[in-house]
This record gives sequence, C-alpha cells and structure tokens, in this order.
Amino acid sequence: MRSSQPRISRGWLAAALLGVSTFSAGASPFIPSREDEVLASLPAGVVHVTLPVRQQAAARLDVALPLAQFYIEQGRRSGDLRFLGYAEATLAPWRDRTPEVPAVLVLQATILQSRHDFDTALNAVECSLRMRPDDPQGWLLRATILRVLGRYAEAADSCARVSPADPAVASICLEGTRSLNGQLQAAYAQLQALAPNELSNEVRAWRASELGEMAVRLGDDTSAERWFAQTLRLAPGDTYTRAAYADLLLSERRAAETLALLKDYETMEPLLLRIAIAQQQLGVPNAVRSRAQLAEAFSVEQQRGESVHRREQARFLLEVVHDPAAALDAAAANWQVQREPADVLILLRTADAAHRPAAAAPALQFVHRASMEDARLAPYLQDAP
Repeated sequence: MRSSQPRISRGWLAAALLGVSTFSAGASPFIPSREDEVLASLPAGVVHVTLPVRQQAAARLDVALPLAQFYIEQGRRSGDLRFLGYAEATLAPWRDRTPEVPAVLVLQATILQSRHDFDTALNAVECSLRMRPDDPQGWLLRATILRVLGRYAEAADSCARVSPADPAVASICLEGTRSLNGQLQAAYAQLQALAPNELSNEVRAWRASELGEMAVRLGDDTSAERWFAQTLRLAPGDTYTRAAYADLLLSERRAAETLALLKDYETMEPLLLRIAIAQQQLGVPNAVRSRAQLAEAFSVEQQRGESVHRREQARFLLEVVHDPAAALDAAAANWQVQREPADVLILLRTADAAHRPAAAAPALQFVHRASMEDARLAPYLQDAP
C-alpha cells in the first residue's frame, strides 16, 4: 500500500524561502567550542536518524528545529508523508512548553497546512506571531494559508509585514495575492518588473512560477510555458510548478510531453493523476495500472477520513473514471476546505458535467466577490445567472 502524501501546494514555499530561527526569543544559542564539532548528523535520502540524534533533538532546541525543517523539506521533495510524521515527532518534546516556542509553532503550522488542517495551522502561526510579531517566516506562512482560504485582504496585509526582512519576497507574496483579487494584469506587470538578477535562486523560481500561473489565468499559454520552464530550470524539485506545467500541456493535448515532464514522479498522487490523464489521451496500456493505483490511494484516504487530495480525486473521477456525479461530490467537499483557482475550476467543471449548475453557485459567488480573473473560467461564467 502506498503511503499518504502531503499536498502539492504553495504552502511549502513559506518553509523554504525564509529561514526559521533556530532558537526561541530570549534563549541563548548553543555555540560550539570547535569548528569541527558535530551538532547532529542529518540523514541522507530517506534514512531516519538514529536514536542518539533523536535524544539530542529532544534535549536541545538548536538541534530539534533544523532537524524538523530538514524532515519537512524531505517531505516536500519526496512526497512521503512519513517525513512530516518524523518532523512532528522531533517537535513533540517542545510543543507543550510554557511559554510556547514561536519557531516550533511556525514549523507545526507548516505541517498542519500541508495536511489541509488550515484552521489549526492558522491558529498556531497567529499564536507564534503574537509572541514574535517581527517574524517574517510567520507572516509569509500566514499569508500562504489565507490565500488558500481565499481571504485575500488579510493575506495581503500579512505579505506587507514581510517587507522589512525581504522586500522582494514581500512583493512576490503581495502581487501573487493581488492577481487573484481583481488586479491580475497590474500584478503581472509589477512582478515582471521585479529584477530577477537581484534575487536568490529560490526566490527567482518562485517569481517565475507565480508569473506562469498569472499567464495561464490571462490566457497567455505561450508565456506561461516559458515561465514554468524557467522555474524548473532554477528549481527542478518544485513539484507544484511541475504539476501546473503538466496541466498546461494536457490542456493543449500534448500528452507525450506531459509524460516526459513527469517521468520518475509516479509515486506522488497529484502527479500520477496527470500521468494517468496523459496515458488516457494517448490510449497506452499503462493507463489501466495508473488508474488502479489512484483508485486505491483515494480509497485509502477516504477510509482514513483524510481530505488532502479531494481536488485531485474530483478530477480523477471526472477525467479518468468519467463519473461526473461522484466527481461533483468530491469537488463540493473540497470546496469546503479551500478556495484556490483550481478549486473554483473543478467545481464549475464537475457541476457542468453533472448537469447540476446550481451546485456551482458557491464558486460563482466567490469569483464575483473576489473579482477573480481567469480565462479558464470563461466558458462556465458566460451562461451563469
């Protein structure tokens, strides 16, 4: 049986773009007495750390925080939810301290948002910000969560709080939010004007990915492809952008290129979904195997009461299984959790396919309220009441 996996999302960016402080406010950092002194041995690949290192992490915050961050990054890169469990276990001895440790709360919130527990994640990061209101990591994570929830004004306010620490990161955060809230063209122009040569590779990759998504919503697929390709040159492990690029290729019926783009990513359900759709477009025998793997994975998630991949499940039921009614049920359940453009699109598509236009009303109301612009929505909006 395949292990459950964290959602591919922009939520990981907050954990990667700004460093988490390695000790709580008011505590003194441990300073090694020698340059060659080893604080902890981090695992290579998928190997879990030894008991002595875990004991060190339980006793020393300056070991626990970077180790937990390492596990979170491994989870992002591998798609294996077990690494988030390792991160939680590493943080466990520090979570119930009095007073609470802000950096621990931020990392815990990062784990929670990857599991779609957005309300609890938001509570955790806001608790950390009350104790450490000048923490850019916390504000960026808060902006990320609020953006997924469609609370754009609050997300923009959080982006602005990042500015003193890193104006470029704050700008990308803000323009990405504005682009979803009635200012798509202006945000796209503003982000293009941000000089990439002055940015780190990670931030350049984020900028290019945001520009790619904006171009898709503008209906400029040629520019979107250029931005996505640039992102993956800078950050080959960015699975969020790889999925977005695959969606662009699939929308143009470029199935063979999709399979080439996703080669060796079959272990991640969101990317396996794109593989299955591409295989179906090509009519290749492997489509049956991919379909069976996805059906099992979604069945296991349902049995566990998890909702991490409801959006992908809805798309699987619509495009692979061809069951619009079941797809609509999954899309409607997904809508209760998150409000990203892809969530709007899948609810509109499934409601249309199931001939139940009234079921799309919440998405239509959200689009109008947010003044969201997206060329992909046009076919579903023109006949809407």
